[in-house]
Amino acid sequence: MLSATNIDGEIEMNGRLLDLEAFEREDRRTQVRAGDVLLTIVGTIGRTAVVPEGLPRFTLQRSVAVIKPYPLNAKFLSYQLRSQALQRLLQTNARGTAQKGIYLKTLGGIEIKVAPLPEQIRIVEMLDRLLSDVDAADMALQRVAVNLKRYRAAVLKAAVEGRLVPTEAERAHKEGREYEHASVLLDRILKERRRRWEESELARMKAAGKPPKDDHWKSKYREPVAPDTTGLPPLQEGWCWATVDQVSVDSRYGSSAKAQPDLPGVPVLRMGNIVDGTIDFTDLKYLPLDHSEFPDLLLKSGDILFNRTNSAELVGKSSVFKDRSGPWSFASYLIRVRLSELCSPDYVSFFLNSFHGRKWIASVVSQQVGQANVNGSKLRRCVIPLPPEKEQFRILAEVERITSVIFEAGRSVTHDLYRCDRLRQSILKRAFEGKLVDQDPSDEPASVLLERIRTERAASAPPRKFRNSFDREAGSLE
Repeated sequence: MLSATNIDGEIEMNGRLLDLEAFEREDRRTQVRAGDVLLTIVGTIGRTAVVPEGLPRFTLQRSVAVIKPYPLNAKFLSYQLRSQALQRLLQTNARGTAQKGIYLKTLGGIEIKVAPLPEQIRIVEMLDRLLSDVDAADMALQRVAVNLKRYRAAVLKAAVEGRLVPTEAERAHKEGREYEHASVLLDRILKERRRRWEESELARMKAAGKPPKDDHWKSKYREPVAPDTTGLPPLQEGWCWATVDQVSVDSRYGSSAKAQPDLPGVPVLRMGNIVDGTIDFTDLKYLPLDHSEFPDLLLKSGDILFNRTNSAELVGKSSVFKDRSGPWSFASYLIRVRLSELCSPDYVSFFLNSFHGRKWIASVVSQQVGQANVNGSKLRRCVIPLPPEKEQFRILAEVERITSVIFEAGRSVTHDLYRCDRLRQSILKRAFEGKLVDQDPSDEPASVLLERIRTERAASAPPRKFRNSFDREAGSLE
């Protein structure tokens, strides 16, 4: 049994199987045969396909209507149903709340244009030729879009493996100078991390009127999680392993308070705003300026936002928040990671979005009520390959350069895909305005064809009984 998801220009034969008795019952109801036009009428409305010869027998869910177009040309009707004018009519006539659909009686009342049969054949032949060229161009562009994503993934993978730019060790050897090993950088980060904690803790105690009498309070400092390097591959010369916890000075979940659209206040970034390693600043909701979690949950430029709960494919997507005017905050499905000033947040975000980052996420993810989750404790334990400080910024510059090229190429592809769709609709529009092929005065007029259709319909069998509202007053459209 096939559903609306199996219909889109062609018929995809991967529906669920029925036992023989149920199949025969549904087959009597739908009576799908070669030459029928299938049209999706519930949920995803307007997809169409012509049943070809030679398909195995199948039946349909009620989300698909069977239109028997004889003596009209089936592909002529199918193409017309795909035209923008008919698609708009179908959408306009859809009814329902949770899931919209079109009653068959309503569908039967939608007007279509009828050409003489020989002209229908000429139109179909021309549409087959022209639209196949457009479809080929569309598919080629979609392959380019996929390859651009793969190229970006390859760039990120090379970046965090130390293969994108010459390493600091290579440059130092070539120039005959010393360089700072990443392990020395990590020591500086850890010292700065502790210093910041001590300054913050001391200020807190003094503000509470309880200045310390000795250094015993310093023992409360929580040492960051050290990396477990068991089974990890060797690194480039000058690199070392570190955890996200070691290179960060703060990490916390966002606000679970209900944000509102069109509310003057602080915009709140949510998981849908993290897209392909960047932040989409549209579709925002807001919290009041005097919200109780502020200023603790306000963002600073350079903060990493990590999506901790989403589908298995999207959980863990990350991006870096950059300077924006006014205060900004973030929602509870995101984790904010604030790094030491000695470590590039863009580089860490590159790793999280790279092949290696996705592999790590897949290894630690847990499933909760149909969604995947990576909590803050796991994120802090994430082990990253840390390059020397100068090398991090050269990696950043090169990734940004290549990414800008990929972005421009992707924008061109998107524009050309839009042009393909416009061209497809323009061709269909001309076809059903009678402007695509020549008209032949010797063709039997469409009025004679329509009169023959009326005669045949009048002589057809009485209507069957139907079992739901979308079947009401009509069965297959004959």
